[in-house]
Amino acid sequence: MTALLLLAGTVLALLAGGASPASAHSTLVRAVPADSSVVKTAPERITLTFSETVGLSAGSLRVLSPESLRVDEGPVRHAPGTTDTAEVRLADKLPEGTYTVGWRVVSADGHPISGAFTFSLGKPSFSTAVLPTDSPDGTTASRLYDAVRYVAYGGLALLIGVTLFVAACWPAGAGLRPLRRLLTAGWAVLTATTALLLLLRGPYESGGSLASAFDPSLLEGTITGRTGLALGARLVLLAAAGVALSKYGTRLGDATGAGVRATGTLSAVALALTWAAAEHASAGIQVPLAIPVSVLHLLAMAVWLGGLAALAVALYRAPAGSEVPAPAVARFSRLAFVSVVVLVVTGLYQSWRQVGTLDALTTTDYGRLLTLKAGAVVLVLTVASFSRQLTGRFLQPETARTAPPETVFEAVPDTARRPVAETVPAGPPPADAPSVTPVFAEAEATGPVETEPTTADPTDVALADPAPDEAAADEAALDEAAADDAAPDPESHRRSLRRSVAFEAVLGVLVLAITTLLTGTEPSRAAVRNAAMAAEAHAPTARMVMVPFDTGIANGSGKVQITFAPARVGDNTVEALVYGADGGIVSVPEVRLTLTHREQQIGPLDAKLVDRNGYWAADRLRLALPGTWTMALTVRLTDIDQVTVTQDVTIRPAPDL
Repeated sequence: MTALLLLAGTVLALLAGGASPASAHSTLVRAVPADSSVVKTAPERITLTFSETVGLSAGSLRVLSPESLRVDEGPVRHAPGTTDTAEVRLADKLPEGTYTVGWRVVSADGHPISGAFTFSLGKPSFSTAVLPTDSPDGTTASRLYDAVRYVAYGGLALLIGVTLFVAACWPAGAGLRPLRRLLTAGWAVLTATTALLLLLRGPYESGGSLASAFDPSLLEGTITGRTGLALGARLVLLAAAGVALSKYGTRLGDATGAGVRATGTLSAVALALTWAAAEHASAGIQVPLAIPVSVLHLLAMAVWLGGLAALAVALYRAPAGSEVPAPAVARFSRLAFVSVVVLVVTGLYQSWRQVGTLDALTTTDYGRLLTLKAGAVVLVLTVASFSRQLTGRFLQPETARTAPPETVFEAVPDTARRPVAETVPAGPPPADAPSVTPVFAEAEATGPVETEPTTADPTDVALADPAPDEAAADEAALDEAAADDAAPDPESHRRSLRRSVAFEAVLGVLVLAITTLLTGTEPSRAAVRNAAMAAEAHAPTARMVMVPFDTGIANGSGKVQITFAPARVGDNTVEALVYGADGGIVSVPEVRLTLTHREQQIGPLDAKLVDRNGYWAADRLRLALPGTWTMALTVRLTDIDQVTVTQDVTIRPAPDL
């Protein structure tokens, strides 16, 4: 018992300590050499910079020559002192032409991303290399990995949900063979899928074939990675769970000690953490809060869906005489209600964290899948509400059978009392006749009453109570029959509850499938951010502005082409080229340029342009703020003829790397 507690606690500390802030699903933000660039000298290496920490494998970077030959050499590594880069050395004496760079790395949330670009040495040329266009999830290994991951969720739900159903709701059900088989199946499925995920992780990350699953180098890289550590820890926990199941077996209901419960709870939390610490919760905003919320979400899912499966099996497969009792159904109903509340609360937080804005619900794949999941959950909750109503009806016959009978006393009014006459024949009674005592309704209150013998007369019978009313008797019989018909039928309620629980379980499987798709989809926040960064990366690296001028003299008009590079906050280079009235480049005695940020009242800042024999330039103009800057451009054509004109230019924010 102590060893199990230490094992689960170690796994919790290991996985929680391995989580670090990131923003789910990385994106390429810089490449050296740049995409589509032409360089004069052969680079020594290719260096890529990403928006977050990335994992690398042997084939993360491939560089192909114009003849489609590999020219990268040595291992792929992070640049010194970084975890968000990937670089590889290139061969010496590269020929001129266009080179193709293909890359595939693993984001901080465990999902692979890939891409490609080209650069040219000397001058562009025809290239026989083919740019990879397949999605990272398009390989056979990736599709199989996603399918196995879905089955693993089902195994987790069965292992935790069935165990809790037996231990907390129906201890006597531990001896039921169908429930024992369901619990064993959950453990076996989760163990087998975890081992398979560990094998498939290498091809999933590298984009290789299924045959490469047994490649020792890929296995080594998988085991030392964060996802590999989580899968390995899961296997260790499942081995310990298998030992516990073999020990207790049919005595799960008797495992009520505090130590056993603490061990079981901690082990379940550790199992859920092997998912949370290696997927979306481990990357993005508020990671220290997101991981425990994800653990609660997974546990609530397992308790609800696994418990539903256990209840459905108990309702359908329990042998005669061993049916699940109504109190057990009531206990699970309360447990399921708490699980649903936890699912809703944690799901709302996770939705806000991963989506960010309402617009993203309709503009991103993750948002659309999340909307679909929300609709499925609403449908499941509707069916669950119906199941709770049936549970209440199912409990009514049980209550009626166990309630003590109630004694009903009916008051009889005094006015209903009347004397009962007895006819006494004349003369002495026969010797063998029984003794007869006159009886009146008031005899108990007034004592014995003497009666005088009278002569028998048939009319005296009229003083006696009338015979029972036959119509009233028939009516009472009909009322009794109607009451029997209106009595609840336990078996009918059991059948209805059975169908409702089965339908709820099927819908739960649908929700689980959508959840699996969500775990493999780029969150909306990351998708929006990466799209903005990609657009920024492909934006022009310089901004050109044409400023017309006219000094008012003959041939005194023209235009000045001013170029800012990179036209961002920070240091910029400025070039000014003057065109005359005929459109040709002209040389002028002086060009001055100042910039003012009117909104923030900064400036004017002198660009300090210098004549470069045909154009004017400044190597360093530092602009501290983004937004609209007003240029004041002075062009002097002669000693006395000059003009100053103004025009706005937009400076972009610095890139968020």
